[in-house]
Amino acid sequence: MGQSTGQFKDLGNDALSNDALSNDALGHDALGKEPLEGDSRLAHRAIALGDEHPNSGSSRQQLWLAAIKPPMYCVAVMPICVGSAVAYATTGAFQAGIFATFSLSAILLLVWENLTNDVFDADTGIDENKHHSLVNLTQNRPLIFGLGNLCLLLGVAGIVSISWQQQDGTVLKMVLACCALGYLYQGPPFRLGYHGLGEILCFLSFGPLAVGAAYYAQTQSWQMLDWRTEATGSLSIWHGPLFPAAIIIGITTTLVLFCSHFHQGDDDFKAGKKSPIVRLGTWRGAQLLPWACGSVFTISLVAMVQGALPWSALLLAGSVPAAVKLCRHVLMFHDQPERVSNAKFLAIRFHFWSGLLLVLSLCIFLTVPDLAVGLS
Repeated sequence: MGQSTGQFKDLGNDALSNDALSNDALGHDALGKEPLEGDSRLAHRAIALGDEHPNSGSSRQQLWLAAIKPPMYCVAVMPICVGSAVAYATTGAFQAGIFATFSLSAILLLVWENLTNDVFDADTGIDENKHHSLVNLTQNRPLIFGLGNLCLLLGVAGIVSISWQQQDGTVLKMVLACCALGYLYQGPPFRLGYHGLGEILCFLSFGPLAVGAAYYAQTQSWQMLDWRTEATGSLSIWHGPLFPAAIIIGITTTLVLFCSHFHQGDDDFKAGKKSPIVRLGTWRGAQLLPWACGSVFTISLVAMVQGALPWSALLLAGSVPAAVKLCRHVLMFHDQPERVSNAKFLAIRFHFWSGLLLVLSLCIFLTVPDLAVGLS
């Protein structure tokens, strides 16, 4: 990997790289001070073991855990939580059965996405060095492909049951659109992710479409889009909390995908995959992260000033430490695949905390009415 790695790191950053190497030699974490924690440490250890002894017993256990990616599934559930919270905040509606069915279906659909992604990547050879690919672990492509399609059928069946119960096909159409975007991202002959379009598809699917579908599943109406703020008595340019909430979740979910590219730059380049990191280089890619994270807080602030989000959305400031840790980690280790490989788990941590705090702020909407009013 040594020769091609140089194609992705920018010259003139030797001082930063030397600091990172010295911290790595001391066994320090992403910030150079603390040990890796939880799933981030697990993924880092799994990849390291996989590179050295992929067939040893303890290594394979770690590789299986890395392949299953337990933390990843909060990415599936969070849009459902946020969309349902918006519905509860603006209409008082919350149907627990619909929420549970939608959440389970979303998890199954993300399993389909992950399994078939391993299958299609195995077909192109891009996962040749990815020991925690399920296809590489099982050496059984048809099995993984079959399980993936089974999850797709079960997930869609759950959404069909919601639409059947409500006698309304809107949610089903929106979820099928998400599935179509997921296939366009990875499936032949499209493979739009290989052309650097994966982040756009991810944003649309997990942001406006998923959050919007979850909202509609609870309300069966877009009436909230005519919501008028008490502060101004006129239509907010944000049209209520649904749009800014969906944008925020779309951005934080896209960050997870974006951060997964840093340690795969060599393999992506060899396979002809023009990921954002292949196009930009690891240093320029790392420099984008503070702007992307900052946009989450800027959007929430603007939405609060406009009256679209309640002032309780200031709770999102509680996710700033997770954003800072993610940015510092990637800026420090952007060109060291073995150290930056856990960046996506740090991105998931930011996604989780920002999403959870957004949900809480929306729920406070009904219990503390004064916080629901934006700036007049």
